[in-house]
Amino acid sequence: MKKHAARHLITAALPYANGPKHIGHLAGAYLPADIYSRFLRLCGEEVLFVCGSDEHGTAIPIQARKENTGPQAIIDKYHELLKSNFKELGISFDVYDRTSAPHHHETAAEFFTELQARNLLTEQLSEQYYDETAELFLADRYITGECPKCANPSAFGDQCEKCGSSLSPKDLKNPKSTLSGNPPVLRETNHWYLPLDRYENWLREWLLEGHKSDWKTNVYGQCKSWIDSGLHPRAITRDLDWGVKVPGAEGKVLYVWFDAPIGYISATKKWASENGQDWKKWWKSEDTRLIHFIGKDNIVFHCIIFPVMLHAHGGFILPENVPANEFMNLEGDKMSTSRGWSVEMNEYLEAFPNRSDELRYCLTSNMPETKDSEFSWKDFQQKNNSELVGILGNFINRILVLCDKFYKAQVPQSSACSELEEVMRSHLNAASLALKDYRFREGLQEVMNLARHGNKILTEAEPWKTIKTEPEKAAAALFDGVQIAATLSIALQPFLPGTAKKLADFLNLNTDSLQWKDAGNPSLLSPGHPLASSGLLFSKIEDDLIEIQMNRLKAKLIPAEEITIKPSVPAFGPEITYDDFAKLDLRCGTILTAEKVKNADKLLLLQVDLGLEIRYIVSGIAAHFAPENLPGTRVSVVANLAPRKIRGIESKGMLLLAEKPGGQLVFVSPPEHTENGSVIR
Repeated sequence: MKKHAARHLITAALPYANGPKHIGHLAGAYLPADIYSRFLRLCGEEVLFVCGSDEHGTAIPIQARKENTGPQAIIDKYHELLKSNFKELGISFDVYDRTSAPHHHETAAEFFTELQARNLLTEQLSEQYYDETAELFLADRYITGECPKCANPSAFGDQCEKCGSSLSPKDLKNPKSTLSGNPPVLRETNHWYLPLDRYENWLREWLLEGHKSDWKTNVYGQCKSWIDSGLHPRAITRDLDWGVKVPGAEGKVLYVWFDAPIGYISATKKWASENGQDWKKWWKSEDTRLIHFIGKDNIVFHCIIFPVMLHAHGGFILPENVPANEFMNLEGDKMSTSRGWSVEMNEYLEAFPNRSDELRYCLTSNMPETKDSEFSWKDFQQKNNSELVGILGNFINRILVLCDKFYKAQVPQSSACSELEEVMRSHLNAASLALKDYRFREGLQEVMNLARHGNKILTEAEPWKTIKTEPEKAAAALFDGVQIAATLSIALQPFLPGTAKKLADFLNLNTDSLQWKDAGNPSLLSPGHPLASSGLLFSKIEDDLIEIQMNRLKAKLIPAEEITIKPSVPAFGPEITYDDFAKLDLRCGTILTAEKVKNADKLLLLQVDLGLEIRYIVSGIAAHFAPENLPGTRVSVVANLAPRKIRGIESKGMLLLAEKPGGQLVFVSPPEHTENGSVIR
């Protein structure tokens, strides 16, 4: 952190307004950015927290086609949904803008024009895929084909979502247009490019040398790999009719990853104009720290492309840090809205109204700061019931009930023990250091340790017993407990803002003028201070609510059926030895997707989760199973069968099936509660 930063500009990645966003997105960028912003404000720092909906790019018109409407209707619908979800989840943006706004189009176009006028962009004539039926050039996401690296037959023109490889449309095998389904043709078109290769030396100095010690290793490593591999000019325009129009170029718009980060600047301009401030002090003053909060899939754009844009333009500050998070998985599998394997923010809010802090707590305690993490409904329930209810809520309730019972709902006449301030300051200092270093899980743990210490004081002192025999001891324990509760009403604000406010109300304490430095004061509440009526901070989450959420995630399963062996079954095969059988590696798996193989009536292409990895298996079962009914089906797989090319598709494994009388096939399904990848012996 800059030693004398006058202000802090915090950004969170602009979410695409093409649909709801899931809790993995929340844990990746928006929650950590909010915790950090709230903490800095609580420390008395000047903060501007900026975000907004990304409303351009091919994802928008693609979604519009799915919903049989236009792009404007899509962005209007999902912008409001996202804005509302973030507000309900306590994300404290100072401004939440949208890139479809005229002031953003103006800002982005001006940025492009400035670079173009100074010959900092290059023009290239290149071949791009064109759909002759739809009569338009195809953006990357309008092209699918076989991934050259993992043979995924449904990779997009910019990325394979199976193996994560970055691609270009020409990399795909057997490409086809998603608009018409026909193979596209190559046609020449002219585009502007940002010559990243010109800035390799600058990036090595600024990024690889300047941020080697202070950026996360996952962020630094990905950037170093990109730079060491050699940078190339990157197109910044597209042949589309949806987006920021390129000045003087008919039928072309700015590529979404050129225009989107400029949205941070245009949003700041909007906020500044509405609040009587100069936007330039946030973007053009060396006294400002710029911090980008993103997920790992946005690292290259925020650490290489956008900094090059700012540096080339000149006059802008550069990001001091980009503390990108890894991904959060769901119940053992990658979270994906397109596959239906996700918990959308709006779904959570509908299922658990007025319980935003419970989700914030679970996501923060599992935040994927250095590696992928996991969300499960059972863990969510356990953290709520055992930690929020059992530790934090229990401590506060005990304090308030005992003070109400023995001291007429007032703070007892006593003084804090000599060690209390030292203990509280120790946890708060550790939490502060963790938060400044973007270690939010650790920061939350240290704050929760204050509640644990409070419970320890009550357990050891037993004031409900000693009130008669040692009244001074009972009063001292409850006085200390009240001071810890008052400190928690401050220290919880970055993490659980609603809970912190509720606790302050219980204590009849106005925390509006209190800062982080005031937390840990062992005399925040004086003897005789009146306490409000006691109440519960949290309530338990019962099994039936969790069962509802688990059922929502479960795909349709084909029930396991009893297999009856009759005399008409085929004769046994030739005898084998135990060693022959032991060579088979049989594993439990779950079918994720299923689709028919083109021009093959009997074949289905299955995507199967085997725990350690996801496999593609071609199986001749199309006559027995409808592909739309297969996702979610548990299967047994021969996992070490040598890969085989079937109709040009590499199949890696074989499913075990049984034949019923009449010839109908059924899957040999693993027992319930066995994990994907479990060995079948």
